[in-house]
Amino acid sequence: MRCSGMKALFIVIVMLVSSPVRHAVAQSLATGKQGMVSSAHPIATEAGLEILEAGGNAFDAAIAIASTLGVVEPMMSGIGGYGTILVYDAKTRETRFLNCSAHIPFAVDADAYRAPTPNFMANRTGAKAVSTPGNVPAWATMHEKYGSLEWQVLFDPAIRQAHDGFEIDGQLAQFIGYAWDSFSDSTKLIFGPKGEPAVRGERLVQTDLAKSMLLISKHGDQALREGTIALAIDRIMSEAGGFLAIKDLEQAKGEWWQPISIDYRGYEVITASPPSTAFPSLIRLGMMNRFDVKTLGHNSVEYLHAFAEVTKHAFWCRLRYAGDPEFTPPPLEKLLSKKYFTQQVAKIDPKHATDFTPPEESDSNADMHTTHFVVADAQGNIVCATQTLGNLFGSRIMPEGTGFFLNNSLAYCTFEPAGNPMDAHAGHHKLSGDCPTIIMKDGRPWVAIGTPGGHTIGQTVPQMVMNLIDFGMDVQAAIAAPRVSFREPNDLAVEEGVSESVRAALIEMGHRVKIVGRLGNAHGLSITYDEQGQPIGFEGGSDPRGMGLAKGR
Repeated sequence: MRCSGMKALFIVIVMLVSSPVRHAVAQSLATGKQGMVSSAHPIATEAGLEILEAGGNAFDAAIAIASTLGVVEPMMSGIGGYGTILVYDAKTRETRFLNCSAHIPFAVDADAYRAPTPNFMANRTGAKAVSTPGNVPAWATMHEKYGSLEWQVLFDPAIRQAHDGFEIDGQLAQFIGYAWDSFSDSTKLIFGPKGEPAVRGERLVQTDLAKSMLLISKHGDQALREGTIALAIDRIMSEAGGFLAIKDLEQAKGEWWQPISIDYRGYEVITASPPSTAFPSLIRLGMMNRFDVKTLGHNSVEYLHAFAEVTKHAFWCRLRYAGDPEFTPPPLEKLLSKKYFTQQVAKIDPKHATDFTPPEESDSNADMHTTHFVVADAQGNIVCATQTLGNLFGSRIMPEGTGFFLNNSLAYCTFEPAGNPMDAHAGHHKLSGDCPTIIMKDGRPWVAIGTPGGHTIGQTVPQMVMNLIDFGMDVQAAIAAPRVSFREPNDLAVEEGVSESVRAALIEMGHRVKIVGRLGNAHGLSITYDEQGQPIGFEGGSDPRGMGLAKGR
């Protein structure tokens, strides 16, 4: 999603996350016979495998992975966050979208984010930007429908890591240092018990978080509706002037929606439907389907020019049409039609870049403060999930005694003009830009893949899909390959792995090329089947841009 008035924050974060990476298959392709996990942190990957080894299914393992990521990546996701989950049920052969983004608080006054309200810019990032946490209610919804192990045991890995602690890596140390000055005194005691930001190699112990996880393991999502956690959230929001209240927590729940899909060269590409804003990823693929991508050549000048022009239009569609499906549903029948794809491709100049003209004044934030994971079990069940806190450590607000941060997801609303579909509408669904994706081959899941990256998510995923289908890459190579991304107002971010000659040619065509170190941190898996349609092999990929791990069993 987009936000306004956060450009300074965006510039700082790009400096932090755009460190150079080697665009090669830095990690070998992971393989397994009975399942696969790929996540942004090795400890979380091992947590998922632990649950699979204990007899749990992919849905059980997903809860263990998600809760553990909230411990080892406290800046990226957690109890106070939200997200988007795509699942495949091997028994019914059904793909479903589980919305974890909940609703905007009922007390929100969107005028608080606009002039002439005093401090309206600060309201866009502070306590008033906190929306209803949706992760835990969604985990409970998924477990109620598909879980096989007892709910309580699924949190054992997360509780253990929070209580006993783990060694801080370089990325976490860097982010703690960056956010340090905005932490409360009590938060600093957790992330810097020596009085200064914890550094790489030190042990991070989060006893308050362990206690919160224990309460959730005993009481489920009810722990966020009543009791010490709910009261702590309500109290700090009241003190800080936030809109979130007990009423919102009481009504938070995971919601099942039908996903959306298109045909791409004989493969069915499935992703989340609105209230997710993943539909532009399918617009990009539908338009690219009108080109002979394989003949153009991977990351050639012609290929990247075509994709850049396609992705600009899809971005325009998101700005123009994204909305709560219960109030302002996007016209997907039109936007995902072959007729529309053909009409829009015909407008592309094959030799020159066009300037991007948004349907309305807007800003954007290439948010990297998110996490993605995938897990599959021996039966072929899949969970493909993207979860976040919004910005780095979310709102930086940690309710006393809970050990977790609250999100700042309302920062990603669009506040101008007032009343537009992506404004902060009280009680409406919170829109999410996540794009977990499952590719179906011969009627069965072939690949599950996704990435963090804010508005770049819906651009990265189509490139990985084309890497897999058009260029025949395995899932690790498809993830590792260099990427590009359109960024407002009119730039084309190009990773360093794209050759200098191609960059120069793109500039000659009129693209405003900006070289970056990394776009996203993707994770994916693929499955092969026997003649009876039973899974017999798994492959996993973990992005070399991050520090995650893909591992099979």
